[in-house]
Amino acid sequence: MSAPVISLEPDPGRTALTYRLEKWRAASSGVLETAGTIFLLLIAVRCFQAGATAKALVASGGSVGLLLTPAVVALVQQLGWPTARAAAVLAAGGSACFLVMAAVPSLPVFVLGSVLSMAGASAAVPLMTQVYQENYPAARRGHFFSRTVMIRIGVAALFSEMAGQAFSRHLDQFRLLLLVFAAAFAAAAFSLARCPSRPLQRAGSLNPVRSLRYVRSDRVFRQTLICWMLMGFANLMMLPMRVEYLANPRYGLALSPGEIAFLIGVVPNSARLLLSPVWGWLFDRMNFFVLRVTLNVGFALGILAFFTSDNVTGLVMGAIIHGIANAGGDVAWGLWVTKFAPPNRVADYMSVHTFFTGVRGVAAPIVAFHLVTRISMSSLGFIAGGLIVLASLLLLPEIPHGRGRSPAAALTEDIAE
Repeated sequence: MSAPVISLEPDPGRTALTYRLEKWRAASSGVLETAGTIFLLLIAVRCFQAGATAKALVASGGSVGLLLTPAVVALVQQLGWPTARAAAVLAAGGSACFLVMAAVPSLPVFVLGSVLSMAGASAAVPLMTQVYQENYPAARRGHFFSRTVMIRIGVAALFSEMAGQAFSRHLDQFRLLLLVFAAAFAAAAFSLARCPSRPLQRAGSLNPVRSLRYVRSDRVFRQTLICWMLMGFANLMMLPMRVEYLANPRYGLALSPGEIAFLIGVVPNSARLLLSPVWGWLFDRMNFFVLRVTLNVGFALGILAFFTSDNVTGLVMGAIIHGIANAGGDVAWGLWVTKFAPPNRVADYMSVHTFFTGVRGVAAPIVAFHLVTRISMSSLGFIAGGLIVLASLLLLPEIPHGRGRSPAAALTEDIAE
């Protein structure tokens, strides 16, 4: 028996309210983005002198949450909670974690709190993708999403600079920074609790990983996930290596926290800010697989430019290229399932995508931090570039499918429970 059809054109009032609340939440998300990409790892390196395993765990916190997304979606379905309300609960949990980390400044508490807080943030991703599916019109989904991403990026760039400079002067005051992150999570929870959303359609099965069956039943989805695994593993290997490369004296740079924040936060986020609306426009109009291959080329070039450079010019160029590619990656990663999934199964499809992102996100930093003890950083960069090239080649045969299935056809392809 087919599932009830969800309207393909959302109410304009819901769209306007969602967009307004998401713009406010984007500011909090920009602050929290710097936690996951810069400051938590920087605190682990500089304040706790953490070892390879501890640094890898801190770097993989967000990926742990992605790994849990199928179970989170299944639980929210069974509880009957509106998706935005469930995301608000996760954000409130992240705020509590940072408060505990600030109150108890020890490495085990810091590592555990980093993992749990960032996991809570990323576990909400499929829930919010369902909100965007329901509340943003299909023809302008990339437009609305990219505009809120611009706010997030702008705040991330500004906060990276401000916090980086403050952290450089007061390295021992990192607990104040943790309190700022707690406040950002609390503000995000406030916005999410007011965002219009519906409960997910309940499934007949209580199996928390039942969504994984779509990998078997949908060939295009399966092939895309395989290619994304290769590209994503390479990219997620090198993301935490940026902090390691610039901060660890072993590599001859040993930059200050302010300089590191500038190269990892300000420069790439400035490029993301400028290019985000362009990528949002392209996502709404361009063949998805052509878009994905184009982004892959950018990620590969950015990695090679950054990790084969030992001078400011090369580092800045690598950071700019990475920021340009990341601007498109934000939109493509967050919305691509809306082009292929049945509308009432977007959260399920997204949970599968985020699950595999979590798998590689947990494994990639561990592999990278241990592998770099045996090979040079530039060699690791070339390995990552090779994986991205391979992923792009495997995507080329899928280009004819890149326009996505029409909404009407997608509705008829829903799988019976």
